[in-house]
Amino acid sequence: MDKANHLIASWNVNSLNVRLPHLEEWLKLRAPDIVGLQETKLEDSRFPDDALAALGYRSVFAGQKTYNGVAILARESPVEVQVGIPGFADEQKRVIAATVGDLRVVNLYVVNGQDVGTEKYEYKLRWLAAVRDWLEADLQRHPRMVVLGDFNIAPDDRDVHDPAAWHEKILCSTPEREALRRLLALGLHDSFRLHHQDGGVYSWWDYRAAAFRRNLGLRIDLCLVSEALRPHCVAADIDREPRTWDRPSDHAPALVTLSA
Repeated sequence: MDKANHLIASWNVNSLNVRLPHLEEWLKLRAPDIVGLQETKLEDSRFPDDALAALGYRSVFAGQKTYNGVAILARESPVEVQVGIPGFADEQKRVIAATVGDLRVVNLYVVNGQDVGTEKYEYKLRWLAAVRDWLEADLQRHPRMVVLGDFNIAPDDRDVHDPAAWHEKILCSTPEREALRRLLALGLHDSFRLHHQDGGVYSWWDYRAAAFRRNLGLRIDLCLVSEALRPHCVAADIDREPRTWDRPSDHAPALVTLSA
């Protein structure tokens, strides 16, 4: 990555089988250097490695049929690839990490949690605690780290179209937000909030009730940068355009630009 600035993105594509044409078009339009994908919903044998290579991207991926699935695409070959959280038993393909150039990229598809108080919710909190413990150690080895993905947590009420309606609901509950804050306390920074303090900017909108047209969304797709990268974080945004396309993902790409 020898350009002056490096564009890094996170996008929950909600089925790469369906959204591959969108991804290909978006890669041509935005030309990011690194992309983390979530919910690819493809077994590894069906991952479109050749199609993405034709666009100049090398891919590492961990998928399963119908659910979950994560990938990292980069213009440089990702190395030191890790799948899953070390020491945490989980058959779901939700985590992939790799080194790209001098950056450690961690791509997370965080557990949704179903509803507050359910077994899946408790599992989400345990999963997040395991991620925190892993990254606490990994940051010592890789101080230049980007942690991106679909976090399935709106960090605070600025990231929620109707905080009263979502109060203590899944994605917005106090324990989930506290788990995210513990992750940030490792020395990670929400890149979007380094550049934007206002609310009303979202990355996910339900397919129902014309939510996108009415901007009834949540900001749950995040790009976190480590303390070492904070001075290099020159821009961050949400790219709403792909959400306007035909048969879109319900998520829009989250972007961060790092200076060299």
